[in-house]
Amino acid sequence: MQKSVEFRGKTTDDALAAGLKQLGLERDDVSVEIVERGKKGVFGIGAVDAVVRITYEGPGEEPEAPAPKPVSKPAPAPKPAPAPKAEQPRPAPAPKMEQPKPAPTPVKPAAPKTPLPKAEGSQAERTEQFLTGLLERMGVEAQMEISPREGGGLDVQLSGSGIGAVIGRRGETLDAIQHLTNYAVNRGSDKKDHINVDAEHYRAKREESLVHLAEKMAAKAVKYKRSMALEPMNSYERHVIHTALQDYEGVTTSSIGTEPNRRVVVSYVRPEPEKKQTNSGYKEWC
Repeated sequence: MQKSVEFRGKTTDDALAAGLKQLGLERDDVSVEIVERGKKGVFGIGAVDAVVRITYEGPGEEPEAPAPKPVSKPAPAPKPAPAPKAEQPRPAPAPKMEQPKPAPTPVKPAAPKTPLPKAEGSQAERTEQFLTGLLERMGVEAQMEISPREGGGLDVQLSGSGIGAVIGRRGETLDAIQHLTNYAVNRGSDKKDHINVDAEHYRAKREESLVHLAEKMAAKAVKYKRSMALEPMNSYERHVIHTALQDYEGVTTSSIGTEPNRRVVVSYVRPEPEKKQTNSGYKEWC
């Protein structure tokens, strides 16, 4: 059963957060419609609260049936104890025949990865030195694997315990580390190649979850025939959403707001009326 509730707040984000907290739901479980945007006013005069309408699937309400009254039953009569049975001698178990064990299948050793040569002053060496010093100052112990990137540049994969501190909330810390690494390594160099820094394959997992979220919101937009606003995202994550829905029939995507609160809106697109050929040769809208 679909339900809609309106919530108020100083901003649309405040109203949305208050609604989700009161309903006990996650952002992906609801659709949000902005009824009115808040206004700050001048020195507090003329201020208007923002109003959002949250729509969610609520359970159907059914009247509770009255609990049946307990019926007292007479106590059952005690049963007589059964007579003890005479123990029968058990036959001796037959001796087990040992089956010949199959010879173990030889396991082929994994081919060792060819390490990227780190010549003195090379891009790989400067990347390793910078990240090693940065992680030491962060108090994080991590293993580092550097490999060449298709089309130029480097791929850096970090792993180890406590790697969550490197990733941060929604990958914000990981993005900052990547930005600093690119700036420090490419500074003063004529050729600037991109250095992709990842931790425990977080970026691939995040991209997969974003594609799933985009398809889910697109399905809601088509079902309810209204626009769906996603949570604020960085430019890379917004690009993933736009790319995932560029061929999705019935919806279009756009970005609204300013950084760091810029977000993607998935809008429903009404289908165009079909044309049919008449006897006179003209096309009419149907």
